[in-house]
Amino acid sequence: MGRLLWTPSSERVAASNMAAFMQIVNQRFNGSMTRYSELYKWSVDNLPAFWETFLTFADIRLHRPYEKVVDDLNKMPGAQWFPGSTLNFAENLLAHRDDHPAIVARCESRPPVRLSYRELHDRVRDLALALQDQGIGPGDRVVGFMPNIPETVIAMLAATALGATWSSCSPDFGIQSVLDRFGQIAPRVLFTADGYTFKGKRFDALARIRTIAGALPSVEKVVVVPFIDAAPDIAGVPNGVLLANFAPARPEATLPFVQVPFNHPLYIMYSSGTTGLPKCMVQSVGGVLINQLKEMLLHTDMGRKDTIFYYTSCGWMMWNWLVSALATGATIVLYDGNPFHPDHEALWRMAEEEGITVFGTSAGYIAALQNLNAEIGAAYPLNALRTILSTGSPLTEENFAYVYSHIKQDVQLSSISGGSDLNGCFALGNPMTPVYAGELQGRGLGMKVLAFDEAGEPVINRKGELVCTAPFPSMPIYFWDDPEGAKYHAAYFDKYPGIWRHGDFISINERGGVVIYGRSDATLNPGGVRIGTAEIYRQVEAIEAVEDSVVIGQQWQDDVRVILFVKLNPGYALTEDLKQRIKTAIRDNASPRHVPAKIVAVPGIPYTLNMKKVEIAVRKTIHGQPIANRDALMNPEVLDFYGSLPELHT
Repeated sequence: MGRLLWTPSSERVAASNMAAFMQIVNQRFNGSMTRYSELYKWSVDNLPAFWETFLTFADIRLHRPYEKVVDDLNKMPGAQWFPGSTLNFAENLLAHRDDHPAIVARCESRPPVRLSYRELHDRVRDLALALQDQGIGPGDRVVGFMPNIPETVIAMLAATALGATWSSCSPDFGIQSVLDRFGQIAPRVLFTADGYTFKGKRFDALARIRTIAGALPSVEKVVVVPFIDAAPDIAGVPNGVLLANFAPARPEATLPFVQVPFNHPLYIMYSSGTTGLPKCMVQSVGGVLINQLKEMLLHTDMGRKDTIFYYTSCGWMMWNWLVSALATGATIVLYDGNPFHPDHEALWRMAEEEGITVFGTSAGYIAALQNLNAEIGAAYPLNALRTILSTGSPLTEENFAYVYSHIKQDVQLSSISGGSDLNGCFALGNPMTPVYAGELQGRGLGMKVLAFDEAGEPVINRKGELVCTAPFPSMPIYFWDDPEGAKYHAAYFDKYPGIWRHGDFISINERGGVVIYGRSDATLNPGGVRIGTAEIYRQVEAIEAVEDSVVIGQQWQDDVRVILFVKLNPGYALTEDLKQRIKTAIRDNASPRHVPAKIVAVPGIPYTLNMKKVEIAVRKTIHGQPIANRDALMNPEVLDFYGSLPELHT
């Protein structure tokens, strides 16, 4: 059981949106709930009542009412939510049109940009009218190959205002990775910046855009946003036009909000693509909106008073998640660049200057600060900060302890976990319960999440597969180019028909806390015992010599042996003494079964473009199996080293 690190004050609990929502539920359904665990149980036992009550609580704007909440809770996939209703995504995000700050954008290469809700609305109006002149409407795809800047948010809102479907990649994606994604969905308009900056260096994007646009015959217009140059040369960009020329100001015009069905396509998100072409997951307007607002309003306790930041790129679902905070009337902070440029305090300086109340990041970033022993709290009081969010990989108990001892003591640290598949979370924080080291505070409201053992039975305080046994609104409505639903079914429903198997290895304790042990498809099985990779990473990466690591199971003599690869910090060598220290830490703090058979030093650890550690690619490489799509990796060249290691043959 994790150590208790933080407990919300009674005043904070009472003032939370979660408490207000619970009171409404009690009044409406004659209940007497006082604890989150009770509200969670009610939400999953009464799914239609929960989602209907939240729809009203969130003041989601529908232009046509729904006929029922859900047509059939036994259809998974395929349940239709709020059939008959119509709405517009952009209209809900632009409900406020005043001088309150909507977007603050910071980057390495230019001064901060600030837009009020009124200015944001007007910029979206001008761009939506230009897209409308281009003939864009429901059924069309509009895409962005963009940095994390206001123009990206504006382009998404303009496209969705017209009922079009949005998809994006960040500009550090390679040409083939972009074509693997956009090439499948045939976009009509492509937004791009002329380049971006990272670690103080300028990177031109136009050369790649010329190739990308030339290979996408469906693209009728390439709209170029000046970012690193005031007047970029767009000669040679097929159908290229500068943003200012494409979308002149039209102050007398009205922003059109095309009303579409609740289950109309909003976003196309992508799987990592490490096992073939990325799967294109199509998600709905209403499903994304209602689920993300649940996570914003209730689980993150957001409101107009807040300023929320998440370190993300436009190629990761956390960008889509962050932008939905506009629907709460809060201020969102965008950052484009390296989080350690010009130094490791860059994001915290920004947090102090902007009065950030909710700071979102990744476990890898927190671990990197911990390795530096960075004294953030000593440098910045962070008086406004009340919540830190972390996702991307499991946050270890030591990471939790570092945050409370070196960043801020009175802060809610919410480790959150879900995926691009649902554009949201299965487990996350909430403002009513304590924080325990190494644990996600609980399962999300309306998400019927369980841990299944090998026999497909739910277990408590034991490791198992993360499953969701009832439909939820933000499930993909379908996969692109999957008319019979075969890809969709294979992705989640092959093992347990009618039950979503997410692919995470977790445990749920008696108080509802969730611990994630890693991907279940990367689970190690030495001697037939299932071991989560996160259990090993937690011990290894607490050792000062180790910068990063990856662990896999190697088929060996009719069994599986655990192989640990470590990337060492400068100045360290993998001596026998260091190997023994690593093994001892794993044996003493995990178990003898977790101890690797071999420890090997490597120059790098492979990651996807979304910064997820790629255990499966390493496992395939050492077994001589092909990697279907190396372009889905941020650093595919490091895999070559793994394929030629003599240590793995003895």
